Amino acid sequence: MTRVIGLMSGTSVDGIDAALVELTGTERDLQVKLLAAETYPYPADLRTKILLVCGGSALSIAELAALDDAIAGEFAQAALAIQAGYPAAELIGSHGQTVYHQPPVGRTLAYSLQLGRGAAIAQATDIATVSNFRAGDIAAGGQGAPLVSRIDVCLLSHPIHSRCVQNIGGIGNLTYLPPSSTEVSTGVKGWDTGPGNVLLDLAVQQLSGGTQTYDQDGAWAATGTPCSELVDQWLQHPFFRQLPPKSTGRELFSPAYLKTCMADAAGYSLSPADLLATLTELTVASIVLNYQFLPQWPDEVLLCGGGSRNTYLKQRLQASLAPSSVLTTDDVGLSADYKEAIAFAVLAYWRQHGIPGNVPSVTGARLAVPLGELYLAN
Repeated sequence: MTRVIGLMSGTSVDGIDAALVELTGTERDLQVKLLAAETYPYPADLRTKILLVCGGSALSIAELAALDDAIAGEFAQAALAIQAGYPAAELIGSHGQTVYHQPPVGRTLAYSLQLGRGAAIAQATDIATVSNFRAGDIAAGGQGAPLVSRIDVCLLSHPIHSRCVQNIGGIGNLTYLPPSSTEVSTGVKGWDTGPGNVLLDLAVQQLSGGTQTYDQDGAWAATGTPCSELVDQWLQHPFFRQLPPKSTGRELFSPAYLKTCMADAAGYSLSPADLLATLTELTVASIVLNYQFLPQWPDEVLLCGGGSRNTYLKQRLQASLAPSSVLTTDDVGLSADYKEAIAFAVLAYWRQHGIPGNVPSVTGARLAVPLGELYLAN
């Protein structure tokens, strides 16, 4: 048994998800016991700096180094806080904060930058830390994303049903799991589907004058009527029809992209609720459109991430993905809110044991490799 802390902050930049887990086994016999989980919000000024960098604001090298260390400090504090009252963890897996992600272009390797350096976290916590998980897959020619598909295989495969694990964070991504998977094989597929919550959250902040950061339960959007003509127009974006493997981020589905959507909507006299309903429908429709690339329509869809708590979004997905059953990973024993943090705890554990963490049929890498860079404690 190994106690590991997983740390994750996604494209929504709303805080650090921390999970303390006990791990036993290795891959198909992997067992995860969640001991504690919590989200630790960023200080407001730090979040603002991160969002500015994600939006393309220029930084000097000195400013970049300071931001890197500030984020590492917050991650270290989260690691120390989550293990309070428990025996000390033996390992930390920290995804860090993505501030830039560029998929491969032609023969040029992908580039992905996560701040919050592992060496600083290891020093501050006195716990060995694995970070920079995407670099190994990128070096092998992969997209560097999505990285949790192998964990999905080990923890969420079903002996009879085909499943699609649909994460809805700031960006949406999926893992397709064929029934009775006995090993990580080419039958497993995965890629980013497009915007998850990112456009919705940005729109809510704008429409509420900054008094709200998200639409709780989708209650605001649920009072509106989606504009199908706009959704059809937005679905013409080439990313949605791009063949996998593929990945994306705030570089594409950005405040500038939302500004374009708002301009498109100006001619339709939509209420704020109508606009939110239409953006919700874009997330739903882009997910459904991407399912055309699956080997077969899944028997079950398991939602996770913040979007799994959006009741309206979940209802629209159930209607659009029929006859698939739409559940959450909570329904099958894995926390929907903290699944990503748990995944990076597992990836760190696998790195320590020399076990590959990526799935080449998902990321496009040439081979499966252990992921992450290990920094020893003091």
